[in-house]
Amino acid sequence: MNESSIVVADDEKEIADLLAIHLEKEGYKVHKVYNGKEVMKVIDQQSIDLVILDIMMPEMDGYEVTRQIREKHNMPIIFLSAKTSEFDKVQGLVIGGDDYMIKPFSPMELMARVQAQLRRYKKLNETKLMSTANMEFGELTISKEEHVVYLLNEKVELTRKEFEILYLLAKHPRKVYSVDKIMQIVWGDTYYDGANTVMVHIRTLRKKLKEDKRKNKFIKTVWGVGYIFDG
Repeated sequence: MNESSIVVADDEKEIADLLAIHLEKEGYKVHKVYNGKEVMKVIDQQSIDLVILDIMMPEMDGYEVTRQIREKHNMPIIFLSAKTSEFDKVQGLVIGGDDYMIKPFSPMELMARVQAQLRRYKKLNETKLMSTANMEFGELTISKEEHVVYLLNEKVELTRKEFEILYLLAKHPRKVYSVDKIMQIVWGDTYYDGANTVMVHIRTLRKKLKEDKRKNKFIKTVWGVGYIFDG
């Protein structure tokens, strides 16, 4: 019996009901809500392992819900939306989403993505419990246990994917990671335009690390190959 709890948020009741049927068949505990504010109420009151989130919802859209979730939580978020543009997909991933599916969707594919995200989430949390060591690179400290980063003793607010990219590169300094490899390790697959998604995340990560003000950059581009961490 699967003990994971999942929030399904969609203002189209028929879609929420359909998702709940498929998830409950797999043994998941499902919380159905129909607007963004209800999502936050459930998360504040329940232990939630994953959120399936529509973007266009009343009272609070999916993007704002994601921003608020990421202030406190790191459970996976899967966007399920009728928005089909590449911009919408990248925006959803950059603000903290872990996956993006377009309506109409295949229930079987969605179940597979839910299972994949939960496996990675649980593995990440188990790994965090096993290791308490911080990585320090001058004024930069990466705390695996807290899943946070400090620059000059000030906390840097990163999304979960930004942290995972930074941790991956910093854990193996001087090793070059291609875009495809980063996509495979951090996202677990190559569902999207990997080059553009990784590029946007690297750009925002560099901005948050104040790379534009540093002479010696932490994250360097190896043109035509990928990215490297130089601590």
